[in-house]
Amino acid sequence: MKVMKFGGTSVGKPERMRQIAELIIADNEPVMVVLSALSGTTNALVEITHRLAASDKQGASEKIEALENHYNKFIDDLLQDVSLHARAKEVLNEHFEFLSITQKISLSDALNKDILAQGELMSTKLFSLFLEQSKIDHALLPALDFMRLDQNEEPDLALIQEKLNGVLANYTTKNIFVTQGYICRNAKGEVDNLKRGGSDYTASLIAAAIKASVCEIWTDIDGMHNNDPRVVEKTVAIEQLSFDEAAELAYFGAKILHPTCIWPAQQENIPVKLLNTMEPKAPGTVIKKEAGTVGVKAVAAKDDIIAVKIKSTRMLLAYGFLRKIFEVFEKYKTPIDMITTSEVAVSVTIDSDLHLAEIIAELNNIASVEVERSQTIVSIVGNEIAMTDSILKKLFNSIDEIPITMVSYGGSAHNISLLMPSEHKTKTLQLINKGLFDL
Repeated sequence: MKVMKFGGTSVGKPERMRQIAELIIADNEPVMVVLSALSGTTNALVEITHRLAASDKQGASEKIEALENHYNKFIDDLLQDVSLHARAKEVLNEHFEFLSITQKISLSDALNKDILAQGELMSTKLFSLFLEQSKIDHALLPALDFMRLDQNEEPDLALIQEKLNGVLANYTTKNIFVTQGYICRNAKGEVDNLKRGGSDYTASLIAAAIKASVCEIWTDIDGMHNNDPRVVEKTVAIEQLSFDEAAELAYFGAKILHPTCIWPAQQENIPVKLLNTMEPKAPGTVIKKEAGTVGVKAVAAKDDIIAVKIKSTRMLLAYGFLRKIFEVFEKYKTPIDMITTSEVAVSVTIDSDLHLAEIIAELNNIASVEVERSQTIVSIVGNEIAMTDSILKKLFNSIDEIPITMVSYGGSAHNISLLMPSEHKTKTLQLINKGLFDL
């Protein structure tokens, strides 16, 4: 069995759902279809929760009504069968009645997550009705029946495998299954989610749980590109990446793939393919154990980075200085992206200011601290690039006009990372595209 995940843009219009139906029956291999919410839905649901949190019931009501109108138009185009259209209308009435009721209830974290789950629940139910209209035999499997988080709010892969295989055992004659991405239950049994981009994570976790032949991630771009096509004119799709290379690219800003997607597939050595719904014959990108080639593959950029510079002459060469620094970040569960050290200073980067004030206050007890916001990490990723001749020379020659404030090199055989003020990101990506890829 293979896993095929389709994102919001791939299910955002009725004609796209028709394309998906054609793709899932293109070969005879059994398939688990993982769907995101219709494009724009999750953003709308987030806005509704914000309005409810601000006690803006009128604003929430208007957002709910606008979203319901959008879905009603969607099913008008999607379903021509009168009885199936009526069932779709019942589905929408059920979910939008729930959203309307939320205006009368105090918003809690649990209710917030229930609201955010509505998008995937609706998209899969509507797609299932369309498959029924198209006479495509299938089973709709509620993800809430098998997707689980543990006490640490991490996916419980062993439990997911046990529950999912138990569910599948009830459908021995079916070859097509449809389920929701993103949503799950936590260790308390409450509705929860895998955070933004979680549908990729769902697909990879399911692929690992059922030992799938491949995990296909279908989006609106033909694979992972060597650079950001939104700001760089000439980019090319990458034919093959290793799991490690793909993880670096995803973590450092490549939008096509969520960083969490790699780990489950890598554990079971399941290839991940990045494919284009609009151009299904394009080869896309395959991610597997082998890197395929040596050298630079791609560049990614991660914005909204905060640089924290920690300096203390009193702690010069003192044992335990680094430990004390890292303990502060660990205490506030704040991951570090980059780090550089000298005899008297340590500089790190973080991508969240949630606990920045508390972190600075504690660091001030052992050192002086400077903070620089609006920074961007640009990462050059490839196979064994730290050992590839002339990479550093070509890289720094191409960006000699860019004010680089921090460099991370040697910590990974697959990554060279640069920190700079965000205003220089676009120019940097363009210069690297020319200097390293000759594009």
